[in-house]
Amino acid sequence: MKIKLFTIPNILTLCNLLSGCAAAVFALCVNDLQWAFWCVVVAAVFDFLDGFVARLLKSHSAIGKELDSLADMVSFGFAPAAVLYTMYAMTGGSDVWGFAVFVVAAFSALRLAKFNLDENQTTQFIGLPTPACALFFVSAGYLMQAGAFTAPAWVMIAAAVVFAGLLVCNVPMFALKFTHYRFAGNRVRYVFALCSLAALCAAGIAAIPFIILAYIVVSVSVYAFRTQR
Repeated sequence: MKIKLFTIPNILTLCNLLSGCAAAVFALCVNDLQWAFWCVVVAAVFDFLDGFVARLLKSHSAIGKELDSLADMVSFGFAPAAVLYTMYAMTGGSDVWGFAVFVVAAFSALRLAKFNLDENQTTQFIGLPTPACALFFVSAGYLMQAGAFTAPAWVMIAAAVVFAGLLVCNVPMFALKFTHYRFAGNRVRYVFALCSLAALCAAGIAAIPFIILAYIVVSVSVYAFRTQR
């Protein structure tokens, strides 16, 4: 069987991976969390484009699926953990406990492996998607370096543990994937997307952590409502 390595979707996926590598370098070697944030944002754009182009060109492949997970592991697993470690050091953490934040990278790997095998995640996610976790931490790192807030070092470890649990939990979380564009059946998606856009326009990057937290709260609330019916 001939395997095509350098298809357009695969090249876009590799751009995702390289953006994640750059984010980790900016975080760990340059201590520039603002550039790390933008690199992860660029990675997320490439992550969207590779799937979009694959559908457009009808060039889905098994190697593309595996490559996508490997790239996501770097960009949305290791890179945000690197940002967390730098945040830990910035807030006075100086002992080996700081390495605990890399639980985010480890559980992101578990999340991605589970996603590849789980057939119940075609229209929804089970557990927090890795891009959402990554955007929460890299935007928080951006804001911390910009002086928007500060926190004690132990908060970084606590946040890493909580989000690691969210990555592999069995709670369904809605995906912004539209099988049709009617309001009925997409009510949560449309309302959330519009509210998020309004928050981004009003507060910019400062809105991103709150959007991710709102996404978690809304998903858990919808799940709790459905299980009680």
